[in-house]
Amino acid sequence: MKKLWKALSLTAAASSLLLLSSCHGAKEAKSLAIPDTFDTSRSYEITFWAKNDTNKTQTDIYKKAISDFEALYPNIQVDLRLYTDYGKIYNDVITNIATDTTPNVCITYPDHIATYLSGEGTVVPLDTLFSNEKYGFGGSELAYDGPSEADMIDKYLEECTFSGHTYAVPFMRSTEACYVNKTYVEKLGYTLPDTLTWDFIWEVSEAAMKQNADGTYAVNGQDVLIPFIYKSTDNMMIQMLKQKHAGYSSDDGTVGLFNDTTTELLSEIATHVKSGAFSTFKISGYPANFLNAGQCIFAVDSTAGATWMGEDAPLSDISADAVTSFDTEVMTVPQFDPDHPQMISQGPSICIFNKSDSQEVLASWLFTQYLLTNDVQIAYSETEGYIPVTKKAQEDADYQDYLSRSGEDTSAHYEVKIKAAELLLSHIDDTFVTPVFNGSASLRDAAGQLIETVAKSVRRKKEVNDDFIQSMYHDVTSLYHLDQIETSSSGKADLGPLPKTAVALLGGLAVTWILILLYVFTQMWKKRRQKRR
Repeated sequence: MKKLWKALSLTAAASSLLLLSSCHGAKEAKSLAIPDTFDTSRSYEITFWAKNDTNKTQTDIYKKAISDFEALYPNIQVDLRLYTDYGKIYNDVITNIATDTTPNVCITYPDHIATYLSGEGTVVPLDTLFSNEKYGFGGSELAYDGPSEADMIDKYLEECTFSGHTYAVPFMRSTEACYVNKTYVEKLGYTLPDTLTWDFIWEVSEAAMKQNADGTYAVNGQDVLIPFIYKSTDNMMIQMLKQKHAGYSSDDGTVGLFNDTTTELLSEIATHVKSGAFSTFKISGYPANFLNAGQCIFAVDSTAGATWMGEDAPLSDISADAVTSFDTEVMTVPQFDPDHPQMISQGPSICIFNKSDSQEVLASWLFTQYLLTNDVQIAYSETEGYIPVTKKAQEDADYQDYLSRSGEDTSAHYEVKIKAAELLLSHIDDTFVTPVFNGSASLRDAAGQLIETVAKSVRRKKEVNDDFIQSMYHDVTSLYHLDQIETSSSGKADLGPLPKTAVALLGGLAVTWILILLYVFTQMWKKRRQKRR
């Protein structure tokens, strides 16, 4: 019995410690002491988690960057792990935080990093590394020609700054673009404005619904037409609210998504879903496929998806015989105020995870900076409608030459791809980001869910009125635990729901204490029986 008691006690203690780790982070907060000198006599193996869209060229660029970096630093080995989805990277990082097996370097998004920070000391604050004379931006001991701090674009560094520190560096930047079948717009009797507006988009999309006597659509002669398809409905809602100067969220994590403007926007969207003029990627499929087949007029997607768009798209997903001939125009997303455009800033950033060995962290920082060199930045940006994140790369003669050769071919210099990059380069000051806090990723998902739910409900013949929308607000709040985002005095929002691991451990702890109590009561009962005898 004594052995059982000891085992139960140890189990309870272990469960308690694990529970605290799950609730409050796997590690205590760590401050990085930057070594005076990088120890080249030691060997380091660092892991790099990255994402690519089955684009072999991007994979080859990662591999070349690693090979070139390892040639400069033979004592650092970089192990690449590729993912096809940022969400999968996020899930794996969250899982690995609990076991202290996070990667060294990771391509991710600030919204995700904010959640990683719920485990104290997990992500390295980079502020002091930036200005380190030896190993910071433009440092004297770097083995390569990296960007100086002045070469970094302030707006992009600010996107990686929250909770009082900069926790990442930008890797690539993109925005959303509207890829337009200009041929069909003009066939319908319209002329594209300098800047697309929501009124113009809705008007043309509704006009395109006119059908011939045989049921085919007049503008394309086909049985299928969805004039307007939006890939990312979370971005759609966020941008519409920003353009309307309406609520979404505050810097401290206060949720402002559910407001009268949101209700008005959803009601408007519902009317166009009902007519068939509007749909979403999650409901109908990839916008580029419809655009290239002549079954869509306005396809909104990231500038990073430009090589899938257009008649001559090098990465088109449909068969060649299904592609129609049309002129593709690349424009900003539709605006409510065309004189003051607002468009979301997107694109992956790079963060570094804390380790007990500061030399290992420094090795990770050396590799992270290498990804900001001109060779890597320019090569990767040329694969899609991304733009480099440093002035040094943007102003480089090779990059300027690349832009000047737009339309020279349908691969490296594919016109639509370069137009997408030029669109962002000319609108950097018009881009914005949403507040980052622990829970901001859930709020983003909720914003898109509102549009998706309305669209699906309309298609199912449900009436979307004020009562429906208010009820949906309640359901979405519950689904994404938005009522459990609490703001702290420091201004950092904390997400209430416990992780599944914590819930499991809490249940295990409860069972353990029940067993202990049963054991105690059993022993007391036995002692009483012995006294009675």
